[in-house]
Amino acid sequence: MESPHKGKTGLKRLWNATHYSLDGFKAAYQHEDAFRQEIMLAIVLVPLGLYMGKTGVERALLVASVLLVILIELLNSAVEATVDRISLENHRLAKRAKDIGSAAVLTSLIMLAMVWALVLLG
Repeated sequence: MESPHKGKTGLKRLWNATHYSLDGFKAAYQHEDAFRQEIMLAIVLVPLGLYMGKTGVERALLVASVLLVILIELLNSAVEATVDRISLENHRLAKRAKDIGSAAVLTSLIMLAMVWALVLLG
């Protein structure tokens, strides 16, 4: 069965989707320490990447690697919130889901460091 909230189309759907996305950013910023830390990192690194990249491709790689960390953190936070909504008790599958989400964030941070090192030092 489809969600009853799926009936909107056209500009109304786009308007609602934009507001839901902004609500998601607000919730992540209010409730997730890691997201706030990564936003602060992005505030520094995005302008730095735009300045330090010599070509459009370099600038795109530097900025995209930063934004990817934020994207993965948002998905990780969504997984964690969903797991916590289901149950706050310790369960091996809940731990696995949260650990895998955390591993995804760590992988994106490693990729960020590698991209920046390869672009700036390579």
